[in-house]
Order: sequence, then C-alpha cells, then structure tokens
Amino acid sequence: MKTFDRRTVLRSTAIAAIGCACCGSLSGTANASGGSGWSYEGATGPAEWGSIGNDYAACSQGSAQSPIDLASPIPAEFRPAALRWQDATDGQVINNGHTIQVNVPNGSAVKLDGTTFELVQFHFHHPSEHLIDGKALAMEAHFVHRSADGALAVLGVLIGEGTENAALAPIWSAMPQDKAEGAVVPVALKDFVPVDRAQFRYAGSLTTPPCSEIVNWVAFKTPIQASREQIAAFATLFPMNARPVQPLNRRFLLLGG
Repeated sequence: MKTFDRRTVLRSTAIAAIGCACCGSLSGTANASGGSGWSYEGATGPAEWGSIGNDYAACSQGSAQSPIDLASPIPAEFRPAALRWQDATDGQVINNGHTIQVNVPNGSAVKLDGTTFELVQFHFHHPSEHLIDGKALAMEAHFVHRSADGALAVLGVLIGEGTENAALAPIWSAMPQDKAEGAVVPVALKDFVPVDRAQFRYAGSLTTPPCSEIVNWVAFKTPIQASREQIAAFATLFPMNARPVQPLNRRFLLLGG
C-alpha cells in the first residue's frame, strides 16, 4: 500500500467561530448556519446556494466540496482517528430547522494526526450525504469536532436499515416537531461507532452554506443500523436534508485503518 504524508492531504484551516448547518451551530444555539435563506429544494435548494449571497460563494465556486461519492479510494497507511468519546447524561436535543442536532458537554474528543479536536455536537441527514460506490444509505450522522485553534474534524457514520438502534431511542423520543430546543437526554456516544474502524479520509467542506472548505473528513466505511421505524420517524420531520455529492476534483480519497 502507498504511504502518504497526511499534511499534504488534509488541511486544518484555523477559524475563530463558525455556525453552519452541516455542522449545526458550533456555539450550541438552535440557530443553524447563522441564519436562514437556504433549503434543500426549489429556488433556495443546493443548486442555488452559491447565488444566495456572497458568503455562500464557495457552494458553487469551491473545488473541495462535500459530500462526495466514496468510490475508488487509494489504500493508504495512516494512524486511525483515535476516539475519546464519553457517554453523557445531558445531551441537548435541538430541531434547528435543517436537522436534529445534539449538543454534547465537554469531555469527548478525537485525536487526528496529532491534533486533538473536541466534540461539540452531532446531527443527522436523510438520506446519507456520502455515497458508497454510488449508492446512498438510509441516513448519516455527522460528529462535529473543533480544535483549540478552530480547525474542524467531522466524523461521518453511515446508517443503514436494520435492527433498532438503542442509542437513537432517547434522542428520537425528544425530537421537537418544529424548530425548537427539546429535552436533555442521555447520549451513548460509543454505541454510534462501527465495530469495523476502517475509514475514508479526505479534505472537504461543510455540506451546507457557507460550504467553507475547512473540514478534515473521516467517514467510517461500515455502517451502523437503525430500524425502519426510526428512519421513518426522522423522515417525517426531514424528508430530504442531504446535499448532492460533489466532484472529487484533484483531491485524494484515502482508505485505511
């Protein structure tokens, strides 16, 4: 297998503070993307994001956009992302108008290429945003981490239809039907991690406006499962909240772990 210097593959661009809907609101509020004016369909849908305002120009002009089709990766040797997730009793469930988001307390992190990123929140997309060899799965969870200097690392966990997911149950029971904050629930973070830790890596962007190309992406190859009923419950609130896949262009898509 080929060995790559990861510094040439993934960028960790420093940012002061970002509110984005792909990453939810990193400040922990219910205000996704720092505002509104975009959606997943029609005149304000993904094809039009880049023309909504100057702040969203990267959505149409960027060359390292996400999500992508996780197809034909380059086998590579790299140290897998080291998860330091801790189960919590006080995850704040939010309907931010674009997804269901869970803000988590301090204490969970991931170490990626020597940098520690603290878990801020996670949220869900239906169907999955990333594809596997051209095929979407039922859902995808994004776990958003931020380093001390403001860089982002997002871990994507694909979700296929199967058995009931016990980790989702308390979150689903607290999902607000409209844009609002819900209950505080226990969060079994470790139960969201696939047993097989094989993972894709690539340099990408937020998957919603402003589509900033600042994300170190880690996507697990093996999905976890949720029941048909759990998937349907989310789809009732968000029938479609997934951005179409974007061109890989000149980037490397690596697979290792």
